[in-house]
Amino acid sequence: MEEAIKILRDNHYKVTKQRMDLIEFLSNYTNKYIQISDVDDYMKSIYPGISNNTVYRNLKEFSDIGLVEYQEKNKTMIKFQCDFDQMHHHHFICSNCGKVIELKACPLSFFTDQLPGCEVESHAIEIYGLCPECAAKMK
Repeated sequence: MEEAIKILRDNHYKVTKQRMDLIEFLSNYTNKYIQISDVDDYMKSIYPGISNNTVYRNLKEFSDIGLVEYQEKNKTMIKFQCDFDQMHHHHFICSNCGKVIELKACPLSFFTDQLPGCEVESHAIEIYGLCPECAAKMK
């Protein structure tokens, strides 16, 4: 929470009660993605007059400053940043339970070696499969 507040302030955003409630809710989702519509429903449950635009705008702003991450495969899924010390990272996502495991290494050099003369502007890598718990249950 403290790191999120610092990032908001460092990026000149007001630390409002609504934003704090949103961050607190999202902080429960560092190891799993959640539907944006569920975030919207939660905010409407505590702020009945809040508009979809306000929730979605805040999520977009949070994404711009690195507080949340959208799932590349499904842009309607979001989660709280799992590693503020390593903003650039990738994920393994369990296709059964949705658990997210952060990958520390970035395999970009493998691809850039195959793209001589190209300038890579951005990338995102997600690996899907079964986490150890789900794999054990499937056997």
